[in-house]
Amino acid sequence: MDAEDFGSPIFVKRATYIVQEITSLADAIDFLNDWPEEQRDLIHQTALQACYDAEDGHKPVSAAHHAFIDFARQVAILEDSISAMQWIAACKKLRA
Repeated sequence: MDAEDFGSPIFVKRATYIVQEITSLADAIDFLNDWPEEQRDLIHQTALQACYDAEDGHKPVSAAHHAFIDFARQVAILEDSISAMQWIAACKKLRA
């Protein structure tokens, strides 16, 4: 496991039927940088800054992990990890 990996993945709704898995600081930073400018607010800025601070070694990765979860919860895109993992497993089974 890379030092910048999150201990457990975070699943967020990207669109109505699209769920994205966030597993690392790089994933979180990319997601936050892609967030629409008109929807950015203090919670977004806080999460992004926490990720950059963790990337630079000024904060633990766990602080960025929690900040990203708080952001996702606040903007109502946080997906239940158990449900998301079951859905992913079902999709993989259908492909096999």
